[in-house]
Amino acid sequence: MKIFFTMKLSPVHITNFKIDGGAMFGVVPKVLWNKRYPADEDNLINLALRSLVVDNGENVILIDNGWGDKQGKKFFSHIHLNGGDGLEGGLKKAGYSLDDITDVVLTHLHADHCGGGVRKVAGSKAYEMVFPSAKYWVSRQQWDWAVNPNPREADSFLEENLLPMLGHGKLHMVEKAGKLFEGFEVRIVNGHTPGQLLPVIDYRGTKIVFAADLIPTVAHIPLLWNMSYDLDQLATIKEKRDILEEALTNKYILFFEHDVFTECCTVKDTTRGIREDRLMNFSEI
Repeated sequence: MKIFFTMKLSPVHITNFKIDGGAMFGVVPKVLWNKRYPADEDNLINLALRSLVVDNGENVILIDNGWGDKQGKKFFSHIHLNGGDGLEGGLKKAGYSLDDITDVVLTHLHADHCGGGVRKVAGSKAYEMVFPSAKYWVSRQQWDWAVNPNPREADSFLEENLLPMLGHGKLHMVEKAGKLFEGFEVRIVNGHTPGQLLPVIDYRGTKIVFAADLIPTVAHIPLLWNMSYDLDQLATIKEKRDILEEALTNKYILFFEHDVFTECCTVKDTTRGIREDRLMNFSEI
């Protein structure tokens, strides 16, 4: 007799970090974005680093894994880490150990999304995998882009985050959009950085979109409210429009990786375009 498993989703709040608000909202004037996502006296806004564990009964999948701790104090002094449960602590809180993770899906390879998957071996200059049983998944397009860094993103693509995945034989390439695991598909978007994966999870009859850096916070839902970090602003606008229209039509839920105030929301149509509707914590779904 077949035993049916109810998919389990568990948010993991790794930490928060601070970054320049103007950089996060690009050409949008501060007088507008500051009302939606307030900055401090140094123009810094606090962002979350929130991962998601997807347990479908066959795979225990972690989406993104934060900064890690390989870099020195000078590196981290610029990002002002604060709050959160830590990666291992957050997993433990959700009922998982590092060994339980079978797959790590990296939306892209900027340091705040992939650095937590590799750590230094104690007392050595060597590196080891944080999730020893896991396959690490990234789009081939993003990998090829990241290992030949361009001037705009070079500071975000760190060799110590990337090359150990390859060297330890853990790296697996996503060649195209579509189903990756049972109840788990990925889309590919290119506006922020080429080959960013956008996970879409089928959860209890509703699709959850892990919005990653396509829509990092609720305040980034308006089509023109985009990060200066996005390499192709016009592509970002189109990709956002496509996923928001799909979410509106099919009543999807958006899950935010970087919004320190809001974990999830639904969307609605307004005279100003598609906007957030119900704001919620994941536990309310």
